[in-house]
Amino acid sequence: MNKKGGGMKKRRHGWRVLWLVAACLSPLVQGAQPVYLPPPESVTDHRSDYQFQLLQLALQEDGHRFQALRGLQAMPQARALGELAACQPGVDVVASMTTIERESRLLPIRIPIDRGLIGWRIALIRAEQPERLANVDSLATLAQLTAGQGPDWPDTRILRANGLPVNSSGQYDALFRMLQNRRFDYFPRSVNEIWPELDRYRQAGLGVDRHLVLHYPAAVYFFVCPHNQVLAEAIRHGLEKALRDNRFNQLFTQYYQDALSRADLGHRTIIELANPELPPQTPLQRQDLWLRIEASGRQPGK
Repeated sequence: MNKKGGGMKKRRHGWRVLWLVAACLSPLVQGAQPVYLPPPESVTDHRSDYQFQLLQLALQEDGHRFQALRGLQAMPQARALGELAACQPGVDVVASMTTIERESRLLPIRIPIDRGLIGWRIALIRAEQPERLANVDSLATLAQLTAGQGPDWPDTRILRANGLPVNSSGQYDALFRMLQNRRFDYFPRSVNEIWPELDRYRQAGLGVDRHLVLHYPAAVYFFVCPHNQVLAEAIRHGLEKALRDNRFNQLFTQYYQDALSRADLGHRTIIELANPELPPQTPLQRQDLWLRIEASGRQPGK
């Protein structure tokens, strides 16, 4: 085995040990059933911190029958969803963007934990080209450029369904290198993802576009094993209670208000996209569940 491979294995082992220690330091509330949410895919990946905090809040609101814990094994989202669909032990809840296919094999709790923020997309670009998207004012002009995405992400199918070219990679970290190396022109990211990613990859010569926002109706839900109706109802009940007492929105604001302010969505050109992946049961009529953006920027043509 080469030294590089050995070093990678040691780091992965160290990561598992850290999660095991964390689990040991978080003893169960007496009588509570553990509920495992997969840990982030790397030490520097904090995208799921809010999800874990909200799951903890929902289960506390429900009355401590269950207790949220981090799982011990990091895994890509596609694998986590597969294990959840098969009701494998160690994965009890996964937070993921909803699609018709995912709802057909998993049990969704249809409360958008991100308030639809996943569907507001601004782009990472190469810092040397800050005006790359400045003149994009329609789907037709955007279609002259190529986006980057993961091959199994719902966003890839959404972009392509709207006539937008996409270049993909199955490795999350590789997408940032591909943008740096001009394999595509822009990398649409949700507002809640992009700023930590910029901090991590700024030295790769990346920056955030300040002109354009793509929007499509979308939601991140908590999903559970299709047979676990009791846990699904506990999470739903806890989220509804947290909505009523405003703790849900307080937590959302705590995590994302700074990102929303930096994104300045209302002063960008907004291009609306259709989302053929969106299930018809999505509660779009419940206005209290969704983020509302007041647009004062340019409104493009179709």
